[in-house]
Amino acid sequence: MPPHRGHQYLIDFGRCYADDLVVMVCSLSREPIPGELRFQWVRDSFPGVQVIHHDAEIPQEPSEHPDFWSLWQQAIWNHAGKSIDYVFASEDYGCKLAEMLGAEYIPVDHSRSLVPISATKIRTDPFRHWDFILPAARSFFLKRVAIIGPESAGKSTMARQLASHYMTVCVEEYARGLLDFTHGWCEPRHIPLIARGHLASDFALSQQASRLIFCDTDLLTTTVWSNLLFQNCPDWVRQKAEAQSFDLTLLLETDLDWKNDGQRYMPDQAERQEMFRQLQSGLERLNRPYVSITGRGSARLQAAIDIIEKTFFLT
Repeated sequence: MPPHRGHQYLIDFGRCYADDLVVMVCSLSREPIPGELRFQWVRDSFPGVQVIHHDAEIPQEPSEHPDFWSLWQQAIWNHAGKSIDYVFASEDYGCKLAEMLGAEYIPVDHSRSLVPISATKIRTDPFRHWDFILPAARSFFLKRVAIIGPESAGKSTMARQLASHYMTVCVEEYARGLLDFTHGWCEPRHIPLIARGHLASDFALSQQASRLIFCDTDLLTTTVWSNLLFQNCPDWVRQKAEAQSFDLTLLLETDLDWKNDGQRYMPDQAERQEMFRQLQSGLERLNRPYVSITGRGSARLQAAIDIIEKTFFLT
């Protein structure tokens, strides 16, 4: 919890050593990372390896039950079959387990010197040990930051600058690329396309992000725009907006000059301030943590960096 480079070494060692390898991902319902999710991560990380998920609630230590070893013996036989030649493990229980299964024990890096990491260390401080987490599991530990605000608030610029500063990726505003092909004209039919495109881009880039991911606008913004332009918003878009989760939202103030780029509708400062209020109201209604950002140029960016450092304890 989670799978890491130590597990990768163990599995790669085993599939090179043996002709056929079975990997058991064992989980309990009370664990902090869902077992089904860990099973998917391992399965996706090791194509060609038989990965099985053992989620039965059976004892985890010999002291918990007098039949501990026989329970595990039966569980493994049920999954892997009774013809087991080798047991690969990096834990002390490996030798006893192999004996119970009538197999040869093959120890793999018991000292943990080859890949010096543990899942406990990763859960305690995933940012510090990021490179040890298997890529398939990294999105689980990402901290998500949304940058929202009215027109001409500098959202796109700030998202790109923050992504560059933290050497990660940003999810660009999907609406802009879509409306480039309509000369900036938005119709009701575009709202679902914008929402789906934003979610798809968010998912795809989360697989590439490092520690943080920055999103230029969000689905809350899409609902506000839909209501302003068309006095309506599809229910499923609203539901997705309410379900969308961020660890931090930067709400940019309307203190920058408005610029017409061919896709903007609000030259009037009062209109932009009203949109700011609607976004702020939506954030508070959804109980999303947010901070308002003001200032110009480098001061505006530095204000955002300062709050990110404070929020996520980055060093």
